Amino acid sequence: MELDFTDAPFDTKEYRPHEIEEIFEDPFAIRLLPDSERADGEARFYLIGRTIANRGLFLSFWSDGKNARVVSARELHDDEASYYERKLAELR
Repeated sequence: MELDFTDAPFDTKEYRPHEIEEIFEDPFAIRLLPDSERADGEARFYLIGRTIANRGLFLSFWSDGKNARVVSARELHDDEASYYERKLAELR
């Protein structure tokens, strides 16, 4: 999947494009599907994962199957990090 960082709506100095790519490549990342259609008709997906440096990030993005555009990036909250760790432990 090709990631689009053109006019990224988040600080690309705080959340580097290579870190965003690492989250998409995290084999243990948790992908959450949208719960409902948005008013603008765009489906948003959510991704919880860790970078190679073990930085936990939560991403919101849209995708057409070939391209993805990250619309939001932030650090994991404590409960999200715990959820990720629990799911990871289940896989091991």
